[in-house]
Amino acid sequence: MGAAAIGGCLAAAASGLAQPGAYPNRPIRMVVPYAPGGGVDGIARLVAQSLGERFGVPVVVENRAGGSGTIGGQAVQQAAPDGYTVLFGASTHVMARQVLRRAPYDPVSDFAPVALVGQVPLMLVMSPARPQSDITGIVADARRKPDDWTFAVSALGAAGHLATILFLKLGGLDLVIAPYRGTGPALTDVAAGTVQLLLDPVVALLPLAQSGGVKGIAVTSASRSALAPSILTAAEAGMPGLEFTSWYGIWGPKALPAPIVGRLNEALAETLRGPALRERAAALGFEPTHAGQDEFRRFIAADVARNSDLLRSVNFQPE
Repeated sequence: MGAAAIGGCLAAAASGLAQPGAYPNRPIRMVVPYAPGGGVDGIARLVAQSLGERFGVPVVVENRAGGSGTIGGQAVQQAAPDGYTVLFGASTHVMARQVLRRAPYDPVSDFAPVALVGQVPLMLVMSPARPQSDITGIVADARRKPDDWTFAVSALGAAGHLATILFLKLGGLDLVIAPYRGTGPALTDVAAGTVQLLLDPVVALLPLAQSGGVKGIAVTSASRSALAPSILTAAEAGMPGLEFTSWYGIWGPKALPAPIVGRLNEALAETLRGPALRERAAALGFEPTHAGQDEFRRFIAADVARNSDLLRSVNFQPE
């Protein structure tokens, strides 16, 4: 190969390396596959604002709700793999094939995992009309009168749904599970006594529990939540083993280049360590936890395996 050809190859290689280094130089679209105002949306906006400050370009949250999260997912799957469109999703995202009969994509193989960004414990709440005050009392009454107890779930495949299955297994119960389209309507029905129980992220349930609209029974973390220190852990309330979180991550289109994934991870790691973000996150019950692409990929595989086993154990059939 001649000197000119070699020089051309080196220039091309240098140009190829320089391009990701310039990323980002325009606004980034962060797609949230749920409606505005929910727990995932609030956490996404917190991360987006801090990430934008770190990058020096706007990170704009775009809500694309519907299809059990798959409408927003498709918007990212079909986007150019240039790092300017990413998905901010919850653990529900990776369960699409297990809970939907006709999922439009494989959430594991059709996306590039970028990073795990944090977790939120769940809370068990109960209708205020019920006299029980802990899980031991709930399980005892539900064994005697199972027809008197119904569990609401905010979405099939969500952390709350899977934690509900685990609750029933640990308690030796066979109760009706009523799926809802979101936390809001499920929580409304628990408050009204139409259904009796709900497990969902603490940030979504705590305000009504604090006001007495529902009873806060337990949190599904190893230790009590700083947001609600008077509420028992599940182990303290009578159900050791009920430890579950809703986790949150960022994905890109499948062909997202490794240098861009690395640039995003570098910025996210710095962002999630920042005291300003951590202070605001604490008010949401959100625990910033960074894991880069390889660790996040292993985390997803383990989570999907555990949750698939839970669904199979109750012969769950996709809708």
